[in-house]
Amino acid sequence: MAQPTHQPGENIFKVVLAEDVDWKPFPAFPPSVRLAVVVGEPAEPGTYVMRVKVPHGIKLMPHKHPEDRVYTVISGIFYIGLGDVFDVEKLEAYPPGTVVVLPGDTAHFHWAKSGEYVTQVTALGPLGIEYVKSKDDPRNETS
Repeated sequence: MAQPTHQPGENIFKVVLAEDVDWKPFPAFPPSVRLAVVVGEPAEPGTYVMRVKVPHGIKLMPHKHPEDRVYTVISGIFYIGLGDVFDVEKLEAYPPGTVVVLPGDTAHFHWAKSGEYVTQVTALGPLGIEYVKSKDDPRNETS
């Protein structure tokens, strides 16, 4: 009988409580945005689950991820639009509980238009992010 295979870090029963989520800055996002890895290792091949917390008013300019992603809206209203240009007319608002499937290499943008939101992202790593315009990438800012 074949042994079951597991993704890295998924071979034991584990629970992550909301109060134990470790929020950290992420260099590819504006400084006030926080990211928390919940399961897996996004930089490695395999399944990962992370949460992204975006404060009110923050915009994530058009960018792409090479990996397919499934977003679950945890709290707040998640505004997302598709395209290479930030266009408020293309933003759609999704309430908590919504699941959004975003195919890899799809240019998109976000705005915390009505308040802070938290999304949970499930994907197969490694994680990648590339901004449509390099000037929009916080990693390119000089101090």
